[in-house]
Formats: sequence, C-alpha cells, structure tokens
Amino acid sequence: MKMLVCTDGSKQSLKAIDAAAVIAAGCNIHEVSIVHVYENTLILPFWGEVYHVSKEDSERFMELEEREKEKRKEVLSEAEKLFNQKNIKVKKIFKEGHPALTIAKTAAEEGAELVVIGSRGLGGLKKLILGSVSNAVVQEVKCNVLIVK
Repeated sequence: MKMLVCTDGSKQSLKAIDAAAVIAAGCNIHEVSIVHVYENTLILPFWGEVYHVSKEDSERFMELEEREKEKRKEVLSEAEKLFNQKNIKVKKIFKEGHPALTIAKTAAEEGAELVVIGSRGLGGLKKLILGSVSNAVVQEVKCNVLIVK
C-alpha cells in the first residue's frame, strides 16, 4: 500500500503526520510520501488604481519568495524527522500550485491508495469543520482519504 501524507506545518498537519506514522508502522505500507504544496500568490490592494512595480521591488519580491520556499522546504524536513523517529523511510515531495489540485494530481502520480491530511491547516478558518483544502482534496482524489482532527 502507498500512502501520501500532506503537510503545511500547521498543528493539524502534525497530527496527521503522527497518525500516518502510526498507521505506516502497524500496517503493510510499502511506500510513504510526504507532500508540501507551496502556493505562490501575491495579493495587492487594487481599488481601481494602477500600481507600478520597480525593478528593485521586483527583485526584493523574488528574494522574499526564495526565502519563503526555503522555509516551506524545512516543513518537509521536519515531517521527515517525525517519520524517521519511527524508522519509517519517506519520499519528500515539494510542489508549487493550488494545494488541493496539486495534492490530487500528486496522489495520482504516486499511485497513492491513501491520502492523510489534517482537517485544517494554516489557512483554515476556525469556524469551519473542514478546511477548504482538506474538503477539496476529498472531492478531487480518487483514493481513500483520512482526515485527522
């Protein structure tokens, strides 16, 4: 059995990692992959105005983006450490894109039979029962999904 575990570094995704590690250790899991999807978005206030971005501002934005990517890659390394503590070898996957769609595509590419995801991540609103990403993953993937609360 192949398992894909989703992480964004949030408390809920850490719970999902713990649950996935217990399942992998106790079941016949042949391969565990951890995925983190970096959504590269920039939100600027518009209000009908046109904003010009200087070359210096653009370069600063690119530097900030690279630093953010490195921080996000560290999320994967921390998740890997949790699995390694239980002697479970994992494959790390870092992708850019829309989280739910990218997770669904990755699950298909990896041949995952189980996707494990936290119920809410860094972008979730506390009043929602399921986060928008976990809810969309349930709708998009073709395999079983375990949502960890």
